[in-house]
Amino acid sequence: MEKFSTSHRGALAAAALAMVLAACSASSALPPSRGLIIFSGARIPPDQARMDSIDIWVRPELQNIEEDPTFLIVTGFSEAPVMPWEDFVIEGDTARLSLDGTIAESRAVYLVYAHLHLMHRMDRLEEWLPDAVGMEGYELERAIVARTADVWFYGRSLYGWPPYLPLDELLFSSENGYLDAYLLTARAEEFAMERDAWLDESAGAQEEYRTWFRSAFETNPPGLR
Repeated sequence: MEKFSTSHRGALAAAALAMVLAACSASSALPPSRGLIIFSGARIPPDQARMDSIDIWVRPELQNIEEDPTFLIVTGFSEAPVMPWEDFVIEGDTARLSLDGTIAESRAVYLVYAHLHLMHRMDRLEEWLPDAVGMEGYELERAIVARTADVWFYGRSLYGWPPYLPLDELLFSSENGYLDAYLLTARAEEFAMERDAWLDESAGAQEEYRTWFRSAFETNPPGLR
């Protein structure tokens, strides 16, 4: 049974926000980027320039999440693995979502996902994801999910966040050009029209993705298990 906290304040500081913000000034150097490797041997190479570009927006966004009084993100805990969009709802100026309490480092990823959806709802998306202004539906969701995958990459590569299979599956899919395949397979009912268009464009797209995913994770992708 999930229990929602009354505020994200304090809990956030105990996780990624403290790690990213506490000892860093605008002029401080970031830790060296490290490549990622999973149990199958699949790798993502280090990319310091990419980490520098993510750092430019992720720290201000996490600080806004912590300090801006105009909205609230309420986090609850799930006893099973959960993705940011699962159990996610917005009620007025409050977003509610669940995360896996066994992996505290993932909190920043889930908060950024919720924050961007709130900013869209509050007509403030231009402050944080200007390229997505005017987007709706699947197009918007894809842009927000890509941004949240970047947060996970940032933490894993720079700060040694431990592996977490659900987010690693998303990250490796995104980094290997399979973000659409991941989303349209894992969330096929939610984005049925976009899934049909994707499959119509390439008859072998589903099987290509399944083959790649199985080679990387030794199991079928979410939505095909």
